[in-house]
Amino acid sequence: MQLIFAGGEHSPFILPEGITAIGAASDANVVLAQPGIAPVHARIERRGERVQVQPCAEPVRLNGRPLREAMVLKSGDTLEFASVRCRLVREHAGGGDRSTRIRSTVPRYVLRGVSGPTFGRNFGIESALTLGRQADCEICIPLGEISRKHARLKPTVDGVLVEDLDSANGTSINGKRIRNGVLQPGDELALDTVRFMLLAPATETAAASGAPARQSHLLRMGALVALAVVLALSIAKAVGAL
Repeated sequence: MQLIFAGGEHSPFILPEGITAIGAASDANVVLAQPGIAPVHARIERRGERVQVQPCAEPVRLNGRPLREAMVLKSGDTLEFASVRCRLVREHAGGGDRSTRIRSTVPRYVLRGVSGPTFGRNFGIESALTLGRQADCEICIPLGEISRKHARLKPTVDGVLVEDLDSANGTSINGKRIRNGVLQPGDELALDTVRFMLLAPATETAAASGAPARQSHLLRMGALVALAVVLALSIAKAVGAL
């Protein structure tokens, strides 16, 4: 069994037998140096195929619900430690293991921090989440200028809906202060002076994978046009000779 981190906060981690400590402490087995993460935020115990999580600090969520006591996990479960989201999956095994391998999907949208304490961090947006100073926000920004519950994001097929939660210093999209708005890939979201950019990695990956096919198609079309020109010149020359 392994943990896959949606925002890239940690590389995929294969759970060993015994106890794995997750937290901000430098000696933790899985070090998460993000705001809102306690030195030891949770412990995960693996005994064979049995995996159990024990929350040690708040917030910890299991499949979106607050977790305050030990719970046995199953493959496919989603864990959240403050703003860090990961999924428990069964690692691929060769030989006789016929179990289905769960593929880690790329989030439709990713919010990338471009200033302040979230600079350089990526947050996958797979469901509605809240940004704010309070520790139980999915994206915790520990600054006095940020309201406790500052804004809410909700992914849709047309972009990310942004709702300002009556914040003191406001929420802006591309420099324009909004109460409600839609964030598109490439747009900038600002909570006071803390700025983010919205990315669409799934779309970019699909576009990149389609580029070779488009280039091959253009080359074939170019070759056909060149052949047609040569044929036309040959016919014209033959007619002139007559």
